[in-house]
Amino acid sequence: MSKPSQSTRVPGQRVPAVDDAATEMFAEPPLAGRLTSTLDALRFACISALADLAVIYTWKTWTFGWLARVLCQVAFFALIGRLLADPGTTRYLLVGSAVVIVTMEAAFVTASSTWERGTGTLPLLVAAPTSMFVVFVGRSIQWLISGIACANIALFVLAPVFRVRLEFPSALAAVPLIILISLSSYCFALLLAAFVLRAPTIRNIIGNIAWWTVGLLGGVQVPVGFWPGWVGAIGEVLPLRHGLDGVRVAIAGGSMARVLRDAGLEIAVGVGWLIVAGVAFRRLAEGGRRDGSIEFGE
Repeated sequence: MSKPSQSTRVPGQRVPAVDDAATEMFAEPPLAGRLTSTLDALRFACISALADLAVIYTWKTWTFGWLARVLCQVAFFALIGRLLADPGTTRYLLVGSAVVIVTMEAAFVTASSTWERGTGTLPLLVAAPTSMFVVFVGRSIQWLISGIACANIALFVLAPVFRVRLEFPSALAAVPLIILISLSSYCFALLLAAFVLRAPTIRNIIGNIAWWTVGLLGGVQVPVGFWPGWVGAIGEVLPLRHGLDGVRVAIAGGSMARVLRDAGLEIAVGVGWLIVAGVAFRRLAEGGRRDGSIEFGE
């Protein structure tokens, strides 16, 4: 049997059509195509999160279960100020305890992100052409919706109950500030999720430690000036702190320039944590491809 002859390519000879097809198949898609696929992945991830929200809660269980629990939590801290017979303390504790709810719910991202590993879809996300970080950005937005609603209801409903005066219309600026705090806390939680995905059994521990730490250093129940300078410096780069300062100024009828400054600082903190979280997810994916540490299931 004769040995098959190997084809040689003559200089200047046109590459066969099959080579053209292979080159086109593995070529990097144009920018518009990548942007479209990224937005599609984000949209489907958000739809999945909304479907989870519909499964986790009905309007009855959310209202009479979760929201009632949140209102009791905020009222508990406000009652401390009432027991001390200090209206200023009551105001401080009520506002801080209401606003930190968005940070608490954002911390649930550390738990919900591990669902992808438990269901075996994480390796598929790593293998997909679209960045897995895009999926995780939209995967847990249900906590944003719940947290923003709970924090605003707690603030504007319980403030009159405890005779905490809200200066309108400037107090309405608290609503967008609470949204900003929720988003920056979400970005911070995404970074934690990237690490928890390698150790999913500690997801709840990390989430609880994270939001309590952010609350302690953010001036929720303890004034920022109570801490040593180096501890306060850590709080400057964490979510919540600047936005909460802005909320306190807004509901007291303070300077809107100060409110805008605090809002800008909160946005900067959130963007910074989002960038760091993106890098962490990229390293997670690259490490999983390299050593095979991302397996199906927990």
